[in-house]
Parts: sequence; structure tokens; C-alpha cells
Amino acid sequence: MNVNNIFIRKEFLLLPGLAALAVFGNSFSAQAQTVIPAESQQLTESSATVSADTEAQNQDSAIAYPISNATETQQFPSVNTQDTATRIITPVPGTVATTSATLAPEYVEPSAQPSAIPSSTSTIAQSDIDPGRPTRGGRSYIGVAGNIGISGDDSSLSDGNFAAISKIGLTNAISVRPSAVFGSNTTILVPITYDFTLQAADAFSEPLAIAPYIGIGAAIKTGDESQVGFLASGGIDLPLNAQFTATAAVNAGFFDSTDIGLLIGVGYNFSGF
Repeated sequence: MNVNNIFIRKEFLLLPGLAALAVFGNSFSAQAQTVIPAESQQLTESSATVSADTEAQNQDSAIAYPISNATETQQFPSVNTQDTATRIITPVPGTVATTSATLAPEYVEPSAQPSAIPSSTSTIAQSDIDPGRPTRGGRSYIGVAGNIGISGDDSSLSDGNFAAISKIGLTNAISVRPSAVFGSNTTILVPITYDFTLQAADAFSEPLAIAPYIGIGAAIKTGDESQVGFLASGGIDLPLNAQFTATAAVNAGFFDSTDIGLLIGVGYNFSGF
């Protein structure tokens, strides 16, 4: 028997065994399963549990706080929000208020209250002009005086004559002093004067009794050659007591010529009309 024939026969005998072994190995590899480690399995279960809890909390928040979204919308009407599962307010650029004025409460105009109607007994403010009132230069008076002519020859103001004098207080510092100098051509003098008071050197002392005055007005010459001219007057008042006041004044009437006279007299005091 040949040796080569023996090896060939052995190879043919081994081939069926190798084929059977290959088929058996493939069947085991197809049925093999991947084994998951214990730690990975625990992490997977924990993640699933956390996801379930988060979803349950979101559902509870949506049920428990349905009014919060309405409140947020009322407080921020100019803010566009995006609702998500976690209720996060996301402002849209360009719509967010950047001043504190939107947080300030709206101004409510107060209702007008009816004004109190003054009663008929309330005091009404009176004018400062009160004819016959006292002035700071003394009380009002009416009296007689003598006129001494100083210069001129157009009117009785430049001659020695009898005169009627007066002082009528209008305000605290203003008075009118009408007078008439009788003669061949009676002259009527109507000056409006400003009264002064002389203060003593000591501020705590009473003012001096002498009260000077100065004023301007009109001089009216009557008679055949009646004429109205400008009058300048100045003088002093000296209270004698509560009833009488002495006075002296220089009057200048500007007619065709200037007539100047000096009046010296005494007046009886009165208060008002």
C-alpha cells in the first residue's frame, strides 16, 4: 500500500469533523447575549426614576399655580413670554420696559372739593381810602387862619387876608387840604399832600409831635379875571391836644405872576364823616 494513499484517506476523514465543529460553534455565537454590568443597570434605573419625578412635579406646578401666569401677565403687560414645562418667563428683546415709571402706581386726580361759601357775616376787605381818617401826621381838622402875602399881585394869596383851612386824611400818609383865602379875588387852594413823621434819635422814644407835609394841587382865582393855576404847598402840623392842631403853610400859586402867601392858623380835630 502506498503511503500517500494513507494520508489522503486521513484528510478525508478529518474534513467531516471540522465541518461539524464549525456548525456547532456558529450556533453558540448566534445565541450569545451581552451581559450588562450591575452599575450601569442601577444608573439607568435612577435616570428613569428622576425623569418620572420631574414630569410629575411639572404637572403638579401647572395644576397648583394656574393663576401665577395671569398675575405675571397683568404685572408685565408689555412683556411677551414663552410658556415652557418649567414655567420660565423669557422676555423678547425690544419689549422689556427699561424705566421704573412702569412700576409706579397710576396718578389718581383728587376729586375737587366744594369751596366754602363765605357767609354774609364775613368781613369784606375795605379800601385803604377812608376820608377823614387820622394820618401819621395827626388827625383831620377844620379851622381858621390868617394869610400873610409874601409876593405877587394877581390874587388874594399875595395879600393879607382871612382864610378858612382844613385837612382831610385819605390814607395813612396822604391827605387833601382844601382852603380858601378871602379877598377882592378869593383864591381857592386844593393841594394833595404827603405827610411825614419825624422820628426821635432814640428808637424807643415816641415820634416828635411836629408833622411836616408837602404837596401839589390847583389854585383857583375867582372874580372878573378867574384863572386856574398850578399850586405848590408845604408846611407843618403841630398837635396841641386831642381837640386842636396848630398849622403853618407856605402856598405858591402860579398864575400870570407867581403869588406866594403864608398861612398860620388853628384847626379843630375830627374823625371821619
